[in-house]
Amino acid sequence: MLEPLNPRNPAVYEAARGLRRAGLPYKRIAVMLEVSPGSAYKWTRDIELSPEQVEANRSGPTGPLNPEFVAARAESVSLCWRERRRAHQNEGRRQARKGNALHMAGCMLYWAEGSKDRNMLTFCNSDRHMVAYFASFLRECFELPAERFSVRLNVYTDNGLTIEAIEDDWLETLELPRSSLRKHQLNHFPTSTSGRKKNKLPYGVCTLRVLRSTHLVQHIYGAIQEYGGFDEPAWLG
Repeated sequence: MLEPLNPRNPAVYEAARGLRRAGLPYKRIAVMLEVSPGSAYKWTRDIELSPEQVEANRSGPTGPLNPEFVAARAESVSLCWRERRRAHQNEGRRQARKGNALHMAGCMLYWAEGSKDRNMLTFCNSDRHMVAYFASFLRECFELPAERFSVRLNVYTDNGLTIEAIEDDWLETLELPRSSLRKHQLNHFPTSTSGRKKNKLPYGVCTLRVLRSTHLVQHIYGAIQEYGGFDEPAWLG
């Protein structure tokens, strides 16, 4: 008889079991869920695979597979990821009910200015103080270290500032190291759709991203729905 398990993250545990039922090998489950192969094995070792699933794993990703089996496996994997996103949203809803002012402000700011990608947290704005406030929200509410952030700038080079000066200003404002910088986009002339005249955006536009951020995005989506009193199934996928 297997010892009872009490995983720290029940959503990941259930996702691992769902993926194993779909026939995935332990190592692939570990990679997909960012856990150790030992954890994937311990959580799912009681699940027996069918002969077809065993043969599929032996054949490898390029081996011959039954189309119906492939479709069933893909659907199971998709369902597992959807349930994992739901768990993250529920976590955000629970946090929202605590009434933390910074958490509410950060989530609402992301609703207004953030991208609506399901798996990547991206926040873009030309207001340095706004971006800095959002970065502070992520640090304080999620305890994110500096290496999780990346910064990409859309820089207008006709505003009398060097690229290095613009970089230094953004990094100082955001309290991030130069290792956070990514390749910039250079615009010698402001875009006609921006409605901005020369010298109105001397420091350009900053795109702040968080690496490996599915959990954060879905947490924020859940909180937004809780704060706003509505449900948005499209965010769940």
